[in-house]
Amino acid sequence: MTRQSYAPEIRIVRVMCTGRVDLAFVFRALQRGADGVIIGGCWPGECHYVTEGNYDALGNMHLCRKLMRHIGVDEKRLRLEWISAAEGTRFAEIMSEFAAQLRELGPLGEGEGLDAADRKLRLESLSRLVPWVKLVEREKLRVPMRTEDAYREYYASETVDRLFHELIASRLAQIQILMLLEEQPLTTREIAERLGLE
Repeated sequence: MTRQSYAPEIRIVRVMCTGRVDLAFVFRALQRGADGVIIGGCWPGECHYVTEGNYDALGNMHLCRKLMRHIGVDEKRLRLEWISAAEGTRFAEIMSEFAAQLRELGPLGEGEGLDAADRKLRLESLSRLVPWVKLVEREKLRVPMRTEDAYREYYASETVDRLFHELIASRLAQIQILMLLEEQPLTTREIAERLGLE
């Protein structure tokens, strides 16, 4: 099968408000075979609820992409788009564009050079990490302003990178080590090689 004939599996996360989109939804979709996930929501400033949930979705998307990069999954497999209910043509164009982008990336895992076992380990470990990530996000990674630029700048900052590695990446490594040891006994060297750790 060529990449052009490959039909990617796309999951559309649909909830009343994008603020209700949980990181677990994205990771679960990828675990269950989706090659990409797209989240569509109201334009910032046009939220139908007082929560301005689309900014929560924006923060989750930046955090999710950081996690995907960390485990070696292309972050382009997750997309957040602002689309109002009156923009059907725009929605169709975005979906077609996203499908073409995923076709170019190839099937999840294969496009990243991960075998099935590594892909499963990495995605399942992210799902197990979600409760911890929510706690860290709530306590340490709140964006002080509600603008798209503020979120983009904040999640690209050295402060967030440091917190990510200290609080999230280290916990993820612990989870992955325990998952490997649940399967079979391994030496420290075998674990380090399998996870790419020092």
